[in-house]
Formats: sequence, C-alpha cells, structure tokens
Amino acid sequence: MPSAERVFDKVLVANRGEIALRVIRTCREMGIQSVAVYSTADRDAPFVRAADEAVQIGPGASQRSYLSAAAVVEAALRTGAQAVHPGYGFLSEDADFAQICADNGLVFIGPPPAVLARLADKAEARALMAKAGLPVLPGSERAVLGAVEVQEVASRMGYPLIIKAAAGGGGRGMSVVRTPQELLPVYRSTSAAARKIFRDGSVYLERFCEQARHVEVQVLADGHGTVLHLGERDCSVQRRRQKLIEECPAPGIPRGLVARMTAAAVQGAQAVGYAGAGTFEFLVHDDTFHFMEINCRIQVEHPVTEAVTGIDLVREQIRVAAGLPLSVEQSQVQPRGVAIECRVNAEDPARDFAPAPGLIDVFEPPGGPFVRVDSQARPAWRIPSEYDSLLAKVIAWAPDRNQAIARMDRALAEFRIAGPAVHTTRSLLRAVLRDEDFIAAAHHTGFLDEHKVRRLVADAPAD
Repeated sequence: MPSAERVFDKVLVANRGEIALRVIRTCREMGIQSVAVYSTADRDAPFVRAADEAVQIGPGASQRSYLSAAAVVEAALRTGAQAVHPGYGFLSEDADFAQICADNGLVFIGPPPAVLARLADKAEARALMAKAGLPVLPGSERAVLGAVEVQEVASRMGYPLIIKAAAGGGGRGMSVVRTPQELLPVYRSTSAAARKIFRDGSVYLERFCEQARHVEVQVLADGHGTVLHLGERDCSVQRRRQKLIEECPAPGIPRGLVARMTAAAVQGAQAVGYAGAGTFEFLVHDDTFHFMEINCRIQVEHPVTEAVTGIDLVREQIRVAAGLPLSVEQSQVQPRGVAIECRVNAEDPARDFAPAPGLIDVFEPPGGPFVRVDSQARPAWRIPSEYDSLLAKVIAWAPDRNQAIARMDRALAEFRIAGPAVHTTRSLLRAVLRDEDFIAAAHHTGFLDEHKVRRLVADAPAD
C-alpha cells in the first residue's frame, strides 16, 4: 500500500530482536520497504522473516556483526536503502556511525552526528545541561583525570557518591562509593570496566542520591524548530540499575514538579539543537529533580508513552529524518490513562538474575483488551546467549493505575513460557505488582535490594 506522505522508499534496520520487528512494522504501515541485517545466531529469527529483504552481516558475536559499522553500511548500499534506523543499543548513539552513514549518502534516523558527538560523553552532556539551566547534582565538571583529581573532587562533594562511565549507558559502568577508603579501588575497577564495555575508561563523579525516583521525559524535535515533550515515565523498579518496570505517567509525583521537569527537558533539547526522539533522565527526590543524562535514541520503554498518547514514536523518527515536521503540536499531546510495561527477561531471579538462555518449548503470550506484547520469541526458538536477555515486553493500558496494575497482573498470569533450562522474571514481576510499596507508589531506585528480591522471589505466584 503506498504511503500518504513522501518519506523513504527503503530503510535498513540496524538492530535485532523485538525492536527490529517493531521498526519493520511501522515501515510497512508507512509503505516503506525494510531491510533486516542479521548475525548467524539470528538467521531464523522472526524479524529476519518480517523484513522485505535480509542480509547476513557476520557471526554471532556483536562486535563482528551488529556493531560492525562497515558491514551495516555495506548492506545498506548493496540493497539500495536510503536510510538506516539503529533502534536502541548497538550503534544507535554512535556519532562516528552516524557520520559514516552521512558520508555514504545514507540518512541516519536519529540526531545529527554533531549533536550525538556532544552528548555521547555523559560528563560533557551534564555540563551542557547545567549551562542550559537544568539542575544537576554536585559532581565533576568533566571526566576526572587520575587518582589525585578523583580524591580532590570527592573531598569537595562528600559521600556517598557515584562513579559513572562517561561513555556509559543502559545502567552499566556505575559504582556507588560510600567511604573514602573505597574510593580509589572502586574508581580503578569502574574505569577498567568502562574500558572493557565501552572502549573508553573515562569516568566522572556525581553525588549519589539515596532513595530517589528515576523519572524520564520523552521529547520529540524536528528540523523546523519544534521541540515538544510527550510526558514522563517512571523507571524506578530496577535491578543493578537495569529497568524492569516502567509506567506512564509517573505515579505520586506532584504535577507542578512534572511541569517543571518537562519544561526543562524541552529547554535542554533546544539548547543543543536536538532532532528526533530522545529521553531526558532525571532523579526525583522530595520536591526536587536533577538531570542525569540524555538517551539519544528510542527507548526500550517507549510503548508506554505510545499507549497513553496514541503517537507512534518510530513514525515520528522517520518523518523527522526525512525532513518533515512533526505531525503533532504540543497542544495536541493529550495523555490519557495509565500504561505499565514489564520486561520479561530470560533470567533467574533466584540466582542473582543469572541469564537463562535455552530452547523454548512453550510460548503463549497474553491477549485481551489493551494488552500489547513486543517480542520475537516463539515455540521451538532458542534464546541466544550472545545478546541481551530481554525476551518480551508486556504493555498494559487502563483508565487508572489500579486497573492498569490489575490488567498487567492478569496478562502476566496468562503468559506461558517454558523450556528445559529457561527461567524468566515473570513471577517476580507479578510479586512486585502486588507489593504494598509499589502499589502506594513509595518505591525508588533502591527498591529491589537483595533482601527485597529474596522476599519477592519467595512470595512470587507459582508459574
């Protein structure tokens, strides 16, 4: 079916799994042909079959396939794609990759390379936002250079503090320090881990805020001067700073504070000439908020925003990349109801969330009114061990939060996943939904500590 608006004829999706399938579906609705790239580990994956064309770009190891800019660009040029959608993770926030695309006549569906380069360094992004007037926690103004500077900055800040990888993201490359005796050993180990994960050992320091809420604001910006926000999401239910449950809007946050936070996100995006979809992440404590970082891509949790606003974020990304204005104005963004997303991971909560890949014998996702499941899993499919453990995202919408929680619990109860060695977070998620602190919106980023996890695992509903 031809598209009603002129955008691209063909888009290559430089990702895998549920997000690749998600992008391919919107391309199809827009009348755009899609190209999937895949590793040998994903040759039989549903997203490969869903695309109009598919190109194998390397072996199972990410570094030699999905993280190979040369292989992705070569596949795009060979298939005649005009644009590349990077999804999230992998090359999605890589300024060099975005520039390579531009140098080869390909449109990168994301922020301009110059903007990505400025925001890639989390310490520099923090400084930029402070200059733009956004509140930031006390910390280093840039990446710290050596042990002496680390000690000097820490003595000015006080404890507890958190050491963060400047090139980090996705909750990785962070360590909390509570005493001066811990500082240098943790600094060295965090820098080493950052070098291994992100190929950059630079770190910066920030005051650690205990029992804060993690709240983020979705922004959209085009190349015509329009920047708008689509409201906020709460992402406070985390394990090892990896999000497990997200909801929109954030419960228990005063509307006045939300209004200041969303305005700050728009202000920050305008200050750096942002374009496309992006997320401003904040820590909220009492009646204050502080900027943490910007994610220059579509987020895993974007479906909850889509559910309450009715706006297809991937469609807007593609339109903006094609030079079109956003299809909505701020006055037209009218959030309705409450949406919750639960990440069902192939992990065993009883073994400290150890990955549990393996062959799936049974995969029966839930249905019913206002329930969405984003996944590429199916019966007789083997969960690969090479990649992230995300198995499925379950999204439930309802007119209010109590109904949304009940609907999500019902959906998770219906979800059937089984295999000889497969464990998931499904039952733990149900236990969280029933926890009195979660129901009262009294949870925070430290909610799922080891003690809480053990109790929730013990109390979790039987599969």
